[in-house]
Amino acid sequence: MTIQIYGIRHCDTMKKAFAWLDSQGLEYRFHDYQKAGVPMAELRHWLERWDWEVLINRKGTTWRRLPEHEREIVVDAESALRLMETHPSLIRRPILTDGDQGLLGFDVAAWAQAFPIRHGAG
Repeated sequence: MTIQIYGIRHCDTMKKAFAWLDSQGLEYRFHDYQKAGVPMAELRHWLERWDWEVLINRKGTTWRRLPEHEREIVVDAESALRLMETHPSLIRRPILTDGDQGLLGFDVAAWAQAFPIRHGAG
C-alpha cells in the first residue's frame, strides 16, 4: 500500500519528511491540505486516532494570527474540528497514513520503526 502524507508543501518539517521518505525509497502520495483542504471524514478519523489538542498546532503562525475570540472557542473536539476545517494549516504536520497505521509529526525513530528501511534505498 502506498503511504499517504498530509501537510503543507513549503513547511520546513514537511521538507524533512519528504527527504526522509525519498531516502528510504518509499512511495507516497502527497495531499497539500493548505491548498486542497481535508475531507471531513478524514478529520473525524484523525480525531478518533489523536486527541484534538495534539492535532492543532498552537505553535504555528496560523494559530498565532487567529483572532483571540477564535482561539478561545476551541474547547473540545467538535470546536477543534470546525476550526481545522476552516483553517487546515492549523493541523500539525506531517500526518502519514498507510492502511490502519497513522503517524503524527516527523519523528525519525517512529517512522523508521513503522517503515523499515528498504535494501538498496537512498
